[in-house]
Amino acid sequence: QLVLVESGGGSVQAGGSLRLSCTVSGYPATMGWFRQTPGKEREGVAAVLLPSSAPSYADSVKGRFTISHDYAKKTLSLQMTFLKPEDTAKYYCAATYRGLSLPLEPGDYIYWGQGTQVTVSS
Repeated sequence: QLVLVESGGGSVQAGGSLRLSCTVSGYPATMGWFRQTPGKEREGVAAVLLPSSAPSYADSVKGRFTISHDYAKKTLSLQMTFLKPEDTAKYYCAATYRGLSLPLEPGDYIYWGQGTQVTVSS
């Protein structure tokens, strides 16, 4: 059993930055950030196999978002820069004890946080 708690969401103007954090109660093998807007499926944003593999990013956020993990603090972060209105969504942190070959697929994750809202205005 893993417990995940996100923080750091909020409202920002287009072009701005936000940093999301997710504290996890244990040491999963794969963690990721996902987002969802009403009426749409949850989509993978960024993910990483732990403790230190190369991250995976959705094409829509490459070059703008950076995922990182602090193993000692058991914290996953998502630094979001050059935010766009289309980045507006509820963002979720997720984890699994499995090492995933497709870490941006939400269906393979078992443990989820409660989500944090990110709103980007134009």
